[in-house]
Amino acid sequence: MKTDLFWLIIGMSLATAIPRVLPVIIFSRFEFPEKLKEWLSYIAPAVLGALLAVSILAPHGTLDISVSNRYIWVFIPTMLVAIYTRSLFYTLVVGIGIMALSNWIVQII
Repeated sequence: MKTDLFWLIIGMSLATAIPRVLPVIIFSRFEFPEKLKEWLSYIAPAVLGALLAVSILAPHGTLDISVSNRYIWVFIPTMLVAIYTRSLFYTLVVGIGIMALSNWIVQII
């Protein structure tokens, strides 16, 4: 049983490491045009934005654009802090703090 667990860990490590390392090994030798680099720089923010939008607008698996959706109310001041400060630290502190406050208020009520 212990050898099965060992091989499972090794296999899963390879399954997660190879898709991450292989593109770096292959594409690190090439110099890409500036336009392609600029275009690629938008992929990560777009993916994170899409994940964030789903988490905020459909927190329970269905679209919920209503006044009772707490995630929208937490998102608004957090986004304002992000735009104003351009600081990941302050944005996280405000977002986590407002969400904690929101959860605490819901438990009281």
